[in-house]
Amino acid sequence: MTRLFHISDPHFGCEDRAALDWVRERIAVERPDAVLLTGDLTMRARTREFQAACDWILTLDAPVTVEVGNHDLPYFNLLERFFMPYRRIQRIERMVERELALPGVSIVPLRTTARAQWRFNWSRGWVGPRALARSLKCIDAIPDRKVVLVTAHHPLVEVRRGKAMTKGGERALAALAKAQVTAVLSGHVHDPFDLVHETPNGPVRMIGAGTLSKRIRSTPCSFNELTIEGGGVRVKVRTFGEQVPTPDMLIDDVPPNAEPPKPGEPVAPVGATA
Repeated sequence: MTRLFHISDPHFGCEDRAALDWVRERIAVERPDAVLLTGDLTMRARTREFQAACDWILTLDAPVTVEVGNHDLPYFNLLERFFMPYRRIQRIERMVERELALPGVSIVPLRTTARAQWRFNWSRGWVGPRALARSLKCIDAIPDRKVVLVTAHHPLVEVRRGKAMTKGGERALAALAKAQVTAVLSGHVHDPFDLVHETPNGPVRMIGAGTLSKRIRSTPCSFNELTIEGGGVRVKVRTFGEQVPTPDMLIDDVPPNAEPPKPGEPVAPVGATA
């Protein structure tokens, strides 16, 4: 059995320090086999935010792989954005887009951020041909593909509002389905989800983690615990227990379009969160 903690969107600069301390403690006590961090380390890609993010990541007592998010590209220094976008995370450079080979599962990164796009909103996802080819090459090199998880920042298809689609996402999901990828793990939307998306090459599971920042949406700060056993992947949402009563923190599923539940709608529990 292999256990992974999937965390996302700490947004240092707007981080929830109590939630971050809780996650670090859970990692130290429970010793997952790896931590997968799917982007948006910072709020505005400022130096002090990256320093705080790197300080925290380097204290985690587990192997870590990190994706960068749209908030991690410099906002105000265009020269740096285009030519040295990751200069401020050199301390964790070895963890960025890091492949991991663990018992029964392989982790492969897929970059979905872009320094510039041919559309106004550069925060949206984009899977370029080279990024997809690089990930597929890594997958092809895996000798025994029991469970393959791809880590990205943006969901490859929109799961919240029916717009702001990830450019190239449908094509990427079809290619990943053909490569027999088990699931694509992402963040960005600040709410956890677990959906199956149909492609011309078969279904691909999409798993999203919530946020560890103060920028929460329909659910409190959380991370996903993934258990891989016998070729299957079980997902449990672990929510920060000091924020709301326990029954309200547990998330079983989301609607097909992943809209947050309307006020008054029941949320079915799935298990303990501690």
